[in-house]
Amino acid sequence: MAAVRSARSRSLSSLTDVNASPPGWPTYPPVVNSWARFVLGAITTGAATIAYAAGVERRRWTLREATLPVLAPGTRPLRILQVSDLHMTPGQASKQRWVAELAALEPDLVVNTGDNLAHQRAVPSVLAALGPLLERPGLFVFGSNDYFAPQPKNPLRYLRPTDRRIHGEPLPWRDLRAALVERGWADATHTRVALEIDGVQIAAAGVDDPHLGLDRYERVAGRPAGAHGLLLGLTHSPEPRVLDAFAGDGYDLVMAGHTHGGQLRVPGVGALVTNCGLDRSRARGASRWGAHTWLHVSAGLGTSPFAPVRFACPPEASLLTLVPRPVASRAQKVTPASAAVDVG
Repeated sequence: MAAVRSARSRSLSSLTDVNASPPGWPTYPPVVNSWARFVLGAITTGAATIAYAAGVERRRWTLREATLPVLAPGTRPLRILQVSDLHMTPGQASKQRWVAELAALEPDLVVNTGDNLAHQRAVPSVLAALGPLLERPGLFVFGSNDYFAPQPKNPLRYLRPTDRRIHGEPLPWRDLRAALVERGWADATHTRVALEIDGVQIAAAGVDDPHLGLDRYERVAGRPAGAHGLLLGLTHSPEPRVLDAFAGDGYDLVMAGHTHGGQLRVPGVGALVTNCGLDRSRARGASRWGAHTWLHVSAGLGTSPFAPVRFACPPEASLLTLVPRPVASRAQKVTPASAAVDVG
């Protein structure tokens, strides 16, 4: 009887042992089974992360708000809405609706910092998204993906920057520019633009996309003459050479896009890349650039069609409330800088 019970116990034990293999299968040490469970868990977690990044976060439209002390003392506050990096393709109805609804914020000024297009037939979709905002005063500059369609790229190229550029098919940027100008927005590319909004004098200037080496800052160089409530610089890619130039001329605020905020951010670490010469700590949000100038980089609203994922970096538009700077700061020396404290 004891022998029978012992045999039954061994049989029951084999059925309940999680490390046991079915009859005829090879057996492995427990450490191998543990590693197998770890690998399976990592694969499952990775698949879930990719599904979230591609299916959820890249459509989690977000409004980022910030208050920046950049106006001349005594100037009334201004609200600027920044829209950047739409990377629009036909049929992106959710994005179009959300951007159009931003008009309800009633900003004083809309700034578009480029990369609107990702398809040859996307101009009508961009205009549908921006339509209500075109009723507000607006400024724009273009980026590389207004001029050329995106191309598939090896993701490792972003970790190992190179000067080599891969361009896709030409995009109808002239059609988009004509439509924006016809509706009243000003193209600030290599041009000085003077605006007055509710009594506030704004002097703005922009450059063509530094990412493509098209910037010619010398065409707008020098501090604008006269008294202004705001000196505003625009660039698609926030390359330090351009930021230094604007800062050297005493601009109060420079607005840029291009970085996508890193697009894939590691919690606790932040952006891994910026796809330009800007340091990773400034991949999105506001920071100081020297003693006087502020920089704001939008993480943008889109992605390349060939990399439709975002993680810990939802697509965003930015509503900036500009207020007067402290009077004491006017005594500070205006100096360019390529490193400053990140505040956003």
